[in-house]
Amino acid sequence: MNLTFLTEISPMSRAQRLLTLIQILRRHRFAVTGANLAEELGISVRTLYRDIATLQEQGANIEGEPGIGYVLWPGFMLPPLMFSKEEIEALVLGARWVADRGDERLGAAARSAVSKIAAVLPGDLREMLDASALLIGPGKTIPTVAVDLSELRLAIRAEHKVTIHYRDLKDRETKRTVWPFALGYFDHVRILIAWCEFRQGFRHFRTDRIFALSVEDQHYPRRRQSLLKEWRAIESIPPQ
Repeated sequence: MNLTFLTEISPMSRAQRLLTLIQILRRHRFAVTGANLAEELGISVRTLYRDIATLQEQGANIEGEPGIGYVLWPGFMLPPLMFSKEEIEALVLGARWVADRGDERLGAAARSAVSKIAAVLPGDLREMLDASALLIGPGKTIPTVAVDLSELRLAIRAEHKVTIHYRDLKDRETKRTVWPFALGYFDHVRILIAWCEFRQGFRHFRTDRIFALSVEDQHYPRRRQSLLKEWRAIESIPPQ
């Protein structure tokens, strides 16, 4: 393979190349040879060895040696973030939607995330982020929520049971103990998706109809990922 020709067609900064190298190593569970890594990156083996050494100096737990192969152990994030222009537009558009249509804390988190990304971008890309022309159109008014959705998100992450006081469409009030595993953010409503102990099945609860909740100390007996997978299968929803 003519590596010089490949580099001329697809020039890549060293920072981008180091990030790509980390991503390639993450894809492989077992050691991959330096020659294969160099070929995928379009660089010489000598340059690959220098890049490996640089990443090791920066704290990447890469084990291996020339002629045998290299493997990256988990737990390393390469600090500068490198994004393409399309990726930046996607991040800004998504953050703007969350800031406008998410709950208060999630909206603040979206704005904070964009600020952190902007802080590490090169000047020209930072200007593009600030001047992004992709806008979020106005949506329906989201009903007021009486409970703090951050508590539900915390319960979902920790896989804790939650007791909710719920008012249905006929204004009947019920008390349910549920296993929350997902929150759906739609344009005009937010939905808690959970396994209901009372109904012994999956149920959807509009968060604006939950008027009180308490996160229990008890973990629910199944893993969140398992519940989500089963629910997706029942609802014929493909993985995201």
